[in-house]
Amino acid sequence: MQNTDFQRHLRDVGRKIRFLRSAKGYSQEAFADACGLDRTYIGGVERGERNLGLKNLLKIAQTLGVPPADLLADISLDNGAE
Repeated sequence: MQNTDFQRHLRDVGRKIRFLRSAKGYSQEAFADACGLDRTYIGGVERGERNLGLKNLLKIAQTLGVPPADLLADISLDNGAE
């Protein structure tokens, strides 16, 4: 996978998390507290600057009340990936 593709995927996941967080009425700080994560980390995730580990992805999905797969639903890999 090209680094540019990876960065795009991180931004896409971050946008989805931001959308769902906002739809649930969470401020970034309140959401971070509910997840047990740092607010600056959540901000970086939402901007696509942070690479999510599985444990944190699961915490975020649980707090949002969605299956973890929903956070990755729009991500597709090209067949010609490296």
